[in-house]
Amino acid sequence: MSLSPSSPAPGTCLRFAVVGNPENRRTTMFADAVRAAGHAAPRVVAWRDVLRGQYAFTRGELVRIDSPGENVEVDRLLRGTDDPQRVEGTALWHRRFTAAVREVAATARRAGAAASADPEDVAVMFDKRRCHARLAAAGVPVPPALTGSFSGWDELREQLRAARIARAFVKPAHGSSASGVVALETAGPGRVKATTSVERTPDGRLYNSLRVRQYTSETEVAALVDALIPDGIHVERWLPKASQGGRAADLRVVVVAGRATHAVVRTSRHPMTNLHLGGTRGDLDAARAAIRDAGGSFADVLHTAQRAAACFPGTLCVGVDILPATGWRRFSVGEVNAFGDLLPRLTGLPGSGAEGLDTYAAQVAAAPAAVWRAEREEHHHDITA
Repeated sequence: MSLSPSSPAPGTCLRFAVVGNPENRRTTMFADAVRAAGHAAPRVVAWRDVLRGQYAFTRGELVRIDSPGENVEVDRLLRGTDDPQRVEGTALWHRRFTAAVREVAATARRAGAAASADPEDVAVMFDKRRCHARLAAAGVPVPPALTGSFSGWDELREQLRAARIARAFVKPAHGSSASGVVALETAGPGRVKATTSVERTPDGRLYNSLRVRQYTSETEVAALVDALIPDGIHVERWLPKASQGGRAADLRVVVVAGRATHAVVRTSRHPMTNLHLGGTRGDLDAARAAIRDAGGSFADVLHTAQRAAACFPGTLCVGVDILPATGWRRFSVGEVNAFGDLLPRLTGLPGSGAEGLDTYAAQVAAAPAAVWRAEREEHHHDITA
């Protein structure tokens, strides 16, 4: 974490600031958790003010950096468009957002405050290519992926053929919430199917939709991919997911201060399991049983999530997407999410230290110890430098 040596020790009443959208439930749910823990209500610093340079922090504040999403004005400032449903523009969004996070962290540091996330961690998590490479370099299991850039559909298809990948996920490098994600299947010349929530208009613009659809014309798929490529894409092998109740299933594991505290099964009739696209929460006990019956251990799943989170040591909380395959026998990490903690009403795993706490309360509880550890480490570094 980007934490200041002026931060308070455990047991102290903490003062929080939240960089977020004031009307968003992420901000209000975190504020509820802070008050429930006996601290003063956090001071909310609106993203729109941050992006206009109209903000400040005070000494000793713990600054939570939250998602800038779901706000039309903020989206316009980050992407330069008045239409938040547009898929294009993620490269510009990434440049402006990561620059803002760096400035927030620097402003907090100069004020003697502490930020909940390291700017470079956030920048990597919001670049699926760099995130995949960092995980792979650390030995975390990830799906095989293509590397390099692509000039267009023809080159992508040729590289998939050369790598003998017939089923792949094509993801905008800087996307989130399945925006622009395409589950691609190829089976010989002229045979292709793309499953996606993207709607392409007759004039070639791409829009997010809540309805998952399929494109089976290679001309349509080529146009879709060609429109995604300018912002950058990440392409990885589509691993056959496990199933639960006849639906594709994966897991979101929340890791707080290095420890897996919450987990939820996500199931869907579609390749994308995101809850806003019709996915539903599955049965975690049934998933545990399936893993055990397959000869595995749920503890190993949590350990994999913790290994992924350890690749981002400066960030208090991340959400790790675990992809179970081959009948709950093998697991890899699909993504690591900087803002993967929005799981309302979900309480902590047994033995996690977060029993009875939601994801926000768990972070509030972990904050004093995390601050104290960072203070000790920074003090030791200053002495030995």
